[in-house]
Amino acid sequence: MQLTEKHREYWSRNLNLTAVLLGIWFVVTFVVIWFARELNEIVIAGFPFAFYMGAQGALIIYVVVIWFYAKRMNEMDLEYGVHEGDD
Repeated sequence: MQLTEKHREYWSRNLNLTAVLLGIWFVVTFVVIWFARELNEIVIAGFPFAFYMGAQGALIIYVVVIWFYAKRMNEMDLEYGVHEGDD
C-alpha cells in the first residue's frame, strides 16, 4: 500500500504528539525521583513535593496525559478523515 502525503503528515503529527507526551511521562516518572531531595524543599499542602508527586501528583498527570492524547487523536482523526464514528 502506498502512503499518500496526507497519510505521512498524519503519522508525523501522531509521532510528534506521542514523543512530547512520552517526554512528559519520563520527567514525571524518573526526573522527579532523581531530584527528590532537592524538590522536597518545595511544600504542597503540607507535604514535600517529591512525596506529593509519588502519592498523587504523578497519577493525576498520567490521567491528564491519557485524556489529552485521546482528545487530540480524535480531533486529528476527524481532520484527516480516518475517524471511527457512528455512521
